Amino acid sequence: MKVTDKLDKLLYKVKNPVRYIGNEWNMVKKEWAEDKIKVALAFPDLYEIGMSHLGLKLLYHLLNEEEDIICERTYAPWLDMEALLREEGIPLFSLENKKAITEFDVFGFTLQYEMSYTNIINMLDLAGLPLYSKDRDETYPLVIGGGSIVFNPEPIAPFFDLFYIGEAENGIVDLVKKYQELKDRKFKKDEILLELNQTPGVYVPGLYEPVYDEEGRIKSINPKYPGVKKKISRQVVSNLDQAYYPTKMIMPYMDTVHDRAVIEIARGCTRGCRFCAAGISYRPVRERSKETIIRLADEILENTGYDEVSLTSLSTMDYSAVADLVKTMARRYEEDRISISLPSLRVDRFSVNLAREVQRVRKTGLTFAPEAGSQRLRDVINKGVQDEDLYDAVRAAFEEGWSTIKLYFMIGLPTENQEDIAGIVELAKKVLEIGEEVRKKSARSRKKIQVNISVSTFKPKPFTPFQWVEMCSKEEIEEKQEYLKDKLRGKGLSFSWNDPDLSLLEGVFARGDRRLARVLESAWRKGARFDGWGESFAIDIWEAAFRENQLEMAAYHRARDLEEILPWDHINMGVSKKFLKEEYKAALAGRLTEDCRQAGCTGCAICFELETKLELYRGDSNVN
Repeated sequence: MKVTDKLDKLLYKVKNPVRYIGNEWNMVKKEWAEDKIKVALAFPDLYEIGMSHLGLKLLYHLLNEEEDIICERTYAPWLDMEALLREEGIPLFSLENKKAITEFDVFGFTLQYEMSYTNIINMLDLAGLPLYSKDRDETYPLVIGGGSIVFNPEPIAPFFDLFYIGEAENGIVDLVKKYQELKDRKFKKDEILLELNQTPGVYVPGLYEPVYDEEGRIKSINPKYPGVKKKISRQVVSNLDQAYYPTKMIMPYMDTVHDRAVIEIARGCTRGCRFCAAGISYRPVRERSKETIIRLADEILENTGYDEVSLTSLSTMDYSAVADLVKTMARRYEEDRISISLPSLRVDRFSVNLAREVQRVRKTGLTFAPEAGSQRLRDVINKGVQDEDLYDAVRAAFEEGWSTIKLYFMIGLPTENQEDIAGIVELAKKVLEIGEEVRKKSARSRKKIQVNISVSTFKPKPFTPFQWVEMCSKEEIEEKQEYLKDKLRGKGLSFSWNDPDLSLLEGVFARGDRRLARVLESAWRKGARFDGWGESFAIDIWEAAFRENQLEMAAYHRARDLEEILPWDHINMGVSKKFLKEEYKAALAGRLTEDCRQAGCTGCAICFELETKLELYRGDSNVN
């Protein structure tokens, strides 16, 4: 019996069956043919999360532009659907042609969050594939991974045949075709991987071996064979204005996390927040021109019917012509009641003024991210925000009619003390006070003022100046959270926080090594799934998995020595380790590092170390 026939008789039993049916508007369904290269793109989380992910959409449509490639999608089935698949003997399947994953040549995962790792293992098992790369020969699909957390893929390295390090637009089609060519020439899997390892950006973990000392620290990471490259360099799209971007995006049948047209207006950030992995990992800054952005917006809106356009980047307000772009688009679409959204705002009045411009159609809340409660700690993390910047921005927002403000902070940052935690309370209450003051004076609005404070726990991440620091213990995190719970009470204040156990586990896998693969398998076999979802996360499973494999979570939270070899040192992000060390020392000294786009080169070396020649679009000029 075909997968389709079985599904028709089962889907009524599961919650949200639309997650598994496909057939959405703008879906690409090609005729299944033996002479086509078949790629299954996998997102290791729910459909509604994966359908909001821009990178997956980009690769899906890019690959399907090729006549000789069939690209289809699959997502992690929720617990009820997994149980049915196992009970009925149905393998993990694609949404387009409802084909089993074993019928594809490539099984490619988008990696966005460390706590989706057990879902990856689960999807491999549901697909009928051996979990470990060493147990799969050339008759199985090639399992590849890419995405924003692939820069330290070591905890999941044994499960993957290869990783693509960096931005895949320019390289993924050639990689897929090269793989198929080698298969057609009857190469064995080991031979295929040796050949693919020569491709820029391709990391074949099976070709490298970490060596540990008596204390469990890495002594070296060595290529196993002559000719295997010692470093894997991140690949970069040199000119974003000329890069591929899909405009006939799939329209889901159900609400998704980001249910709007999304246009990436820029890539990269040079503000240099020392905790931010994305800020380092996506350097250098590249921008799309205003004309290209508007053309893309017109085409996407025509092809989808969305009534909202989101202008996205790591720091949207730093786009060089953001005011002109926003005002032009707001006027262009206002008559059709199409709103413009800015997902990231700077803490200043300029951002509020632009938010006012774009939210004439539909006003939502505003979010500001001071990150830390004191000026001293904001200097440590290189967050160039003064208290008065925040107060001026929220005053402008309240005067323009906003009544709800969200403030985002972190706890557990390096050098943090009690005064810094108390500063979060002081800032939040001052914002509420400003809101009440404006409300009393204003005749425009009598809405209740609401200040929502969201506090997450800092996790040291690879390729940041804080990759060497110690992570807070559970006791310290809970003590800080309890203080804030007690102080951030009362009318107009709302406080939310993260599960400390979940944060600590994420911290383990962010800086983990290959030994953690055994822990992941153990936790999965004990039932770990959807660990980022509160209703599914069970810390006791993970504690048992660590004990079973004689590893300690606390060992991964420790501080690293500046000269220590790190699990990800064989991957070259382009930003020099020397620069990261200097930034770490500057943090401890409380020194700010200015944005290189205003102050000139700060020495990160990104423009010199990457193999790709970079054409950085800034305004009307292209410069290196």
